[in-house]
Amino acid sequence: MYIIAGLGNPGSKYEKTRHNMGFDVIDELVEEYNVPGSGVKFDAMYGKGRIGSEKVILVKPLSFMNLSGGPIRAMVDYFKIDPESELIVVYDDIDLEPGQLRIRKKGSAGGHNGMKDIIQKLGTQNFTRVKVGVGAKPKGWDLADYVLGRFSGEERKHIDEAIVRASKAVAMIVEEGPDAAMNEYNRKE
Repeated sequence: MYIIAGLGNPGSKYEKTRHNMGFDVIDELVEEYNVPGSGVKFDAMYGKGRIGSEKVILVKPLSFMNLSGGPIRAMVDYFKIDPESELIVVYDDIDLEPGQLRIRKKGSAGGHNGMKDIIQKLGTQNFTRVKVGVGAKPKGWDLADYVLGRFSGEERKHIDEAIVRASKAVAMIVEEGPDAAMNEYNRKE
C-alpha cells in the first residue's frame, strides 16, 4: 500500500496557485483512477483506491503547506506504512522550469518549507518525491507572493500538461518502482 500526498494550501483562494501543484496532481489521480473520498482524518482529506493492483491512499493535508508534516506523519502511523518505501510526496519546485518534472528517492528539503516539516516529522529524508517545476521567482519578487500567485495563460498550458505527466509518473512509481519513473520522467521535455 502507498500513501501519495500532494502538498498545497486549503481554500479556494489558493486553488491553481504555484504552491498547490501537489493538490492539483492528487485531483488528477482521483479523477483518473476514480478514487472516492473517504473523508477527513488527522487534518487531511483522503481517499482510498487502487492504481493497477496496488492499494493507494491519496492525501491532501489541510494544515497549510508549512505544517504538512503532522498530517502526513499521522497518516503514515495510522495506516502502518513504511515512509521510506511506501510514501510518495508531490509538490512544487521553483528550481525547475514550469512543467518540468523531477523524481527523487531521497534528498533534502531544498528550501521548501512543507518538505522541511515532513522530513522533520518523519525523521527521515529517504522517501520518494515528485517535484513539479513552477519556475524561478522573478528578480525583486517576494517568494511567498510568487508561489501563492497564479500562472500566466501560456504557462498554464504547460502546467496542465505537467499535472497529467506527474500523475502518470506517480502511477509508474506505484506499478514499476521509482527507478523506472526516474528514467522516464527525469528529462527536459
